[in-house]
Amino acid sequence: MTYLDGVYWDLDGTIANTELEAHLPAFNYAFNDFNLNWNWDRTTYIDLLKINGGKNRISYYSKLINKSMNKLEVSKIHKRKQYHYINHVKKNNVIWLKTGVYRLIKELQKKEVRQFIVTSSSKIQAKLITNQLFKEFNPFEFIISSDDVLFHKPNPLPYLKAIELSGIKINKSIVFEDSSSGLRSSLAAKLPTIYVPSNIPTEIDKDIDLNCYIDTLGNESCKANVIKGPKLDSHYVDCAYLEKYLLTL
Repeated sequence: MTYLDGVYWDLDGTIANTELEAHLPAFNYAFNDFNLNWNWDRTTYIDLLKINGGKNRISYYSKLINKSMNKLEVSKIHKRKQYHYINHVKKNNVIWLKTGVYRLIKELQKKEVRQFIVTSSSKIQAKLITNQLFKEFNPFEFIISSDDVLFHKPNPLPYLKAIELSGIKINKSIVFEDSSSGLRSSLAAKLPTIYVPSNIPTEIDKDIDLNCYIDTLGNESCKANVIKGPKLDSHYVDCAYLEKYLLTL
């Protein structure tokens, strides 16, 4: 019997490490184009990741330094940031796929488990990164992006929309997330969720009740460690483990 019918993947930090590698430089290139005396360093950007969505980060930061911007100004900067992001990803050919992700996605596809993306990135950015990462096959039925919902993570709306579109029962679904805002979104939508941290050193909000926390999806040469959740029967997270996890709920 198959207990798992669908997997919802967050994108940035979950499928690939892209925040510091692509998003951050793209923001700084855009700021330079508009002659803004802004240059987000690694520490600043990691702190700003608490704010979900690129436009929201720009707006929040502008208020933080007492240089508030209107929506049009923010949109222009963000549009330029998207331009630089696209060029940066194409130039670097995206080599930031996280350990075990490609292996698990391929296994899920082989077992006909449906897969989806739920991200706070724009549609154009999400499509670009997935097309670059999965050139041989497209494992995702659809992408729910920041363009598709009025409210973004940590609001549950992105996942609620994904549930509605997929038609898959909640108890036969699993979400992979890497951030507090993402976890709040998926858990508020009542979806079984596995936390796999990104390469960014951040702590999950203490009030978030996790029932499965794994340091990496792992592979034969890189053993996954379960911090919280069902015990692994092998070196890595596979489809059998995901079904085992669902049975514990």
